[in-house]
Parts: sequence; structure tokens; C-alpha cells
Amino acid sequence: MSGWLEELDRRAALRAKAGLTRRLRPRAATDPVVDLAGNDYLGLSRHPAVVDAAARALTGYGLGATGSRLVRGSTDLHTELEGLLAAWLGAERALVFSSGYLANLGAVRALAQPGTLLISDAHNHASLIDGCRISGAQTQVTPHADVAAVDAALDAADGRPAVVITESIFSVDGDLAPLPELHETVRRHNALLLVDDAHALGLIGPAGAGGVAAAGLAGEPDVVVTATLSKSLGGAGGLLAGPAPLVRDLIDTGRTFIFDTALPPAVAAGVLAATGLARDGDGLRAELADRAASAVRRFTAAGLTVSAPAGGVVSVEAPGPESAVSWAADCLDRGVAVGCFRPPSTPDGRSRLRLTVNVGVPRVEFDRALDVIVECAP
Repeated sequence: MSGWLEELDRRAALRAKAGLTRRLRPRAATDPVVDLAGNDYLGLSRHPAVVDAAARALTGYGLGATGSRLVRGSTDLHTELEGLLAAWLGAERALVFSSGYLANLGAVRALAQPGTLLISDAHNHASLIDGCRISGAQTQVTPHADVAAVDAALDAADGRPAVVITESIFSVDGDLAPLPELHETVRRHNALLLVDDAHALGLIGPAGAGGVAAAGLAGEPDVVVTATLSKSLGGAGGLLAGPAPLVRDLIDTGRTFIFDTALPPAVAAGVLAATGLARDGDGLRAELADRAASAVRRFTAAGLTVSAPAGGVVSVEAPGPESAVSWAADCLDRGVAVGCFRPPSTPDGRSRLRLTVNVGVPRVEFDRALDVIVECAP
């Protein structure tokens, strides 16, 4: 019976040799590190209005939702949040899940009817990839942001129902998908477009309504939007926004919605407050764009290979997985936390440091962090 543990040890040794060991790094509430690794883009997770709203709901409702949404987990806060999110994104209805991951699994499964072809961008997030796998539908992976390849795949589908799946701003390099062109192709083939707006919501588009809104596609009947509430809104949970019949279908049949404990009411209350701040946050978005551009200039001047960010993700290429790990560790030793992306998390096999701009970090500390990243570069 111990053989399976030996096998796990063998796999761990192989990962360590390849520089792919992962470690949990607990932090204290008073952690002094400059955080350019988390996804609190607009600095709202600690905003006084957000914290106060969550605290009041915590006192009123208690710690958890106590059940699934269809049992006792739905509260007036969940309903209010869904209404506000739908209005913000210009959708008929929105549905809140306990995580963005579950929202993506549920969305893909709901759209993958018998015989459906799923066409997935090569740089899509793991939750979209897993959604395709769990759906059981045939999946074709197309080269990153390649509209011609999507068009060819739809042509080859020969009238089968099809869903094109993409992120808006991609989590790997922070680049923007060609959404208008993708939608034109999708509509011409009578297909559907599923867009994960996780890294765009709150950051681009009118009133920060995301990449779909920025592309002028808000409310289109052949477009479905998912996102997380844990990035620019500083909370937790996920959302799906789209036509009302789809939301109704998910409430009736969506396993990741039906059989999961609801988002805690205190989190829903905090996200409600954060959504209002994000909608009115043009100044925050301008500051984020300025900081992202500043990071690109600083890294480029230092001879580093850096992405051209559409939002708050700035990706810097590393020579390999081990150097990426040591680079991030050296930055952390000097008080700066940055993300470290290595295979298999990177779809193209390249290793990167990923800096996520956080306007909640004082500007002087942000600029100092850029210097640290450059000085620690391998």
C-alpha cells in the first residue's frame, strides 16, 4: 500500500529537478512586503467603504452563507449584487458563483450541448481548459489570438453548434484579445462567444465594465461573459453575465452552482461596495495605466523582454524556470512580491515574472519596486 506514496515522492523529485516545486508562503495581516503579485488592481480590498460594508454584513449574517444558493445561501445581498453586475456589464442577467473558477466550469458545461464544438485559445486560463475537459465536448485549441484559425475551425465545423472561448485580457502576458474580430467571425457562423473578463473587469471599457464592453459587445445575445470578483473588486467569487434564459438554465441545471455553498454574505456586501467604487473609478484606472506604462519603460530600458499590457498585467521574460524562481525569491528578500509563472502554468513553455499593478501601493513604493526587480534580474 505504501507504493503510491513512493510514487508521489518520485514525482516530487522530478519536479524539483526541473525547478517546478511550488511552496505556500503564508503572510501576516501586517505583512510589510510591497505586493505586486496579487490581483488587487484598484486597491479596493482594504478600502474603508469596502471593509465597513463587509463588517456590517458579517455582524448581521454571520460568517458563512450556511448553504447552497438554492437552499438557504441566497440573501438580499446576493440578489442586489447580481442586479448591479448585470447593469454594469449591460447584460440581461448575472449569476454569482463562489469562485471565478466555478463560474467558468459552469459556463462551459452549460454552453456545450450534445455535438457542440468548443474552440479554445491556446493561452486560456486553466479554469476554461478544465471546463472544456469536464464538458466532454470535442475541443479544438487554436493558436493564441488567431482569428483566422478560429474562422477555419468554424468553417470545418460544417454547421455544428460551436462556442469560441477566450479571455479578454490574458492572464499570461496581459495582452488583449481581438474581440471585435472574433465576434464578427462568431456571428457569421451562427456560433457563440464566451469571454472570461477576469483581468479586464474594472480596468478597461466604459465605467470599467470590462473588455467585452470596451469592444462594444455588451448585451449581445451571442456573447456570454464570466469574471472573478477577486481581482479589481478585491473580494472573492465569480460571475456569469448574459441572456436571461442561460442564467435560468444554470440555476436549474448548473452543478457548480447548485451543489456549492454560496458566497458568504459579508463578501457579497464588500463586493457590492467595491463595484460602486470601481464604476466611478476613472482616476484609479488612469493611475493604473500610467503605472503599467512606467513599468514597461523601466524594464525595456534595462534590456528586459516585457509585454505590452492592456490592463494591469506586466509580464517579464525569464531565462528559465529556475532563474525565474530565484529572481522572484531575490525580489521578495528585498521586500517586493512578484508572481512567478513557469511551465506547466505557461502555455508556451516560457518562464516569466508577472507584475500586477496595484494602485493601492503608494507610488514611491511602486517605483522603488520596479528598481528592485531590475536590480535582481538574472
